[in-house]
Amino acid sequence: MNRTALSTARWHKSSRSAGQQECVEVADLDGGRRAVRDSKHPTGPALIVAPAEWAAFTAGIRDGRFG
Repeated sequence: MNRTALSTARWHKSSRSAGQQECVEVADLDGGRRAVRDSKHPTGPALIVAPAEWAAFTAGIRDGRFG
């Protein structure tokens, strides 16, 4: 995915990160993919995640697998 496509994405932070400067932002992309970036570096690289990978990641968060 090119940088131009990501520049038009709608990025958002978790509601739990209110007031925090160091967090990640997520954008919904075509085909159910997600883009993840560092909120401190919005023009830096972004990780593109497939739908199944995102589902496994969020399930891990809900199950407490990441501490």
